[in-house]
Amino acid sequence: MKTALTAETLPVVRNPVFRQYAARYVNGYARFAEQVRGLGLDFETPEAAAQTAAETAERLARLRGQAVLFRNDDKSLVLNRLSPACEACQTGVGSATFFISLQCHRSCYYCFNPNQENYEYFRDNQRDLTAELDAIRARGLRLRHVALTGGEPLLHKPQAVAFFDHARRSFPEAHRRLYTCGDYVDAEILQQLQAAGLDEIRLSIRMHDLDKGHRHVFERLALAQRFISTVMVEMPVLPGTEASMRDVLLELDRLGIHSINLLEFCFPLFNAPEFAARGFRIKSPPYRVLYNYWYAGGLPVAGSEVLCLALLEFAREQGLRLGVHYCSLENKHTGQIYQQNNERPAPAPYTFSARDYFLKSAKVFGRDIVPARRALQRAGAAHFERNHDYDYLEFPVQQIPALRDLDVEVGLSSNVAEAQAGERFLRELQVELTRPREFDLVADI
Repeated sequence: MKTALTAETLPVVRNPVFRQYAARYVNGYARFAEQVRGLGLDFETPEAAAQTAAETAERLARLRGQAVLFRNDDKSLVLNRLSPACEACQTGVGSATFFISLQCHRSCYYCFNPNQENYEYFRDNQRDLTAELDAIRARGLRLRHVALTGGEPLLHKPQAVAFFDHARRSFPEAHRRLYTCGDYVDAEILQQLQAAGLDEIRLSIRMHDLDKGHRHVFERLALAQRFISTVMVEMPVLPGTEASMRDVLLELDRLGIHSINLLEFCFPLFNAPEFAARGFRIKSPPYRVLYNYWYAGGLPVAGSEVLCLALLEFAREQGLRLGVHYCSLENKHTGQIYQQNNERPAPAPYTFSARDYFLKSAKVFGRDIVPARRALQRAGAAHFERNHDYDYLEFPVQQIPALRDLDVEVGLSSNVAEAQAGERFLRELQVELTRPREFDLVADI
């Protein structure tokens, strides 16, 4: 068992050196939260967060007994079926997503594209995707999953078709998919994409559109099934839309659509008045591990995850054949962490976590160092390091049980590998509390 250290739980740490060390991360989170509030949107209240956490736990417990597959350390939940591209997204190995431009004819208030690097440039300029595919192939890399997104990629229909045709010839074994809002989907472009080797198409539904707009997407989905083998919906789930979302699931099931990805709704760090006007707040805490993730989606909105879980329950109770996948924001982060931390073997005393892909180590502090060192030496531990600056002893997590006869507190450290000026170094992101007799290597690491 382990305990996350927050402003509320920090006082339970008895060791003063450990408590002072952990306070750095607690204070760092407080500074982060204040910066977010400065953008104009607040976090859910502590009372609401506790209620949300309790409801989430209850729903997860029920879903475990309802033929729902729990994936990626419970960050991804699946009923019936899942796209192979979503399976590959977990580590991101062999996957690449491209865009022709970031131009789009829509103005969704929750769009996170403005967070993309060089957003303004790529609104008006296009990438040479043929050259990018050729460069990947020249490096000897093997792509098993290739995607085209935007912006709206079908604003550039000839380039989209050319991309998939070149991807098919360059990486014939790759699964090829397209993301589109569906507005420019017609029989002609679908036929061209089919001929170019498109395997999967994902359309989005905007819940703030009127019924006419939803019907427009349903018609495009039905049309796409005549040409493309896998037709899906991928969309963020907005709190307060449960009744409408149930209707969407029922209609997609009636149409025989392959599946839907229910995305955790996010605040993209701008347009705060739009979110505040709708009563939205940020989930607290937003991440299990606070970090600067590549995925530009922003911060999760409170209530979206609970609604996604409720929709999974609904689909199960209704016996829908439709594949339903809850894709949390955390699920989109794991590919980055996997690639950063699995590039090479973890150095001693760190262990690569098969659960969350962070590099883990254990630490004891101050007065606990001497007895812990003796116990580790008796157990034959080969790797432990003394840090005098912060007064701790660091060692592999596998050695924590060697301290089971000691009344000591252990810090579980989560780290990520980063590169700077060509050098690789490890950065600690958080520390959690455990005790040797309570520690479970499988569950806690």
